[in-house]
Amino acid sequence: MVPQRMFGMTPWVRRLIVANLVVFLLQMTIFVNPWFVATFGFAPLDALARPWTFVTYTFIHANFLHLAFNLLALFVFGPPVEERMGGGPFLAYYGLCGLGGAALSFALAMTFQQVQLVVGASAAVYGVMLAFAWAWPDQPISVFPLPEPIAAKWLVTFAVAISLLLALFAASDGVAHLAHLGGFATGLLYLKVADWRLARAERHLRRASEPSVLVHPARAVRASAAPKPRRAERDPSQAEIDRVLDKISARGIESLTPAERRFLTEMSRKMRGRS
Repeated sequence: MVPQRMFGMTPWVRRLIVANLVVFLLQMTIFVNPWFVATFGFAPLDALARPWTFVTYTFIHANFLHLAFNLLALFVFGPPVEERMGGGPFLAYYGLCGLGGAALSFALAMTFQQVQLVVGASAAVYGVMLAFAWAWPDQPISVFPLPEPIAAKWLVTFAVAISLLLALFAASDGVAHLAHLGGFATGLLYLKVADWRLARAERHLRRASEPSVLVHPARAVRASAAPKPRRAERDPSQAEIDRVLDKISARGIESLTPAERRFLTEMSRKMRGRS
């Protein structure tokens, strides 16, 4: 089932935007003491003592512009990605990209101590942007103040290149560029594995659907001369497998809905279990 949009937003995109806005409002009004950011932001050198910060840091933002950029990107790129993945997988993907950003910052903390504190949803948002460009690489995206739209694949490539350059040459600017790259790398790994699993499921089901032709010639002649038995009722599962495989042949594997992707993977798993 495709997530229903409200005000242009799918359910989990809407909830994530609201959660970030609420936390930022609390951060600016009630919890103005620095302890709030220090307690829930991600400090790589103290992360093991505060494991919750691997998640909570994505809801803390340094300032309004930081928040506005992340929420604008989530609003633009998030709904199509959630519709393509499905609500649950989208939330898991978003969270994994956020964890990936924290994990990379933690892993490199001893070598590149760029920032003492990491905050913001940028790592998760970079993952969402990548997922959009992965599915619709040539989709034009309007970027102010550029006069012409940019293809999604080039926009994401540019964003990643800028983060990489800043991570290498602007280590003292106080921004967790490595977290951005960690979210991107996690998203890339997730999408590659998901595509590999789906392609493997397709290949397995196509092989399983092929009729056997190893028949002795004499038996084939006798079988053709014999009256044909009454056609058995077609298996509904096999009919759905055939429909999904035909859709892939006609429109590509990227055209599958979240439900069709789950069905393809589940049926492949069941058939492997029988063999």
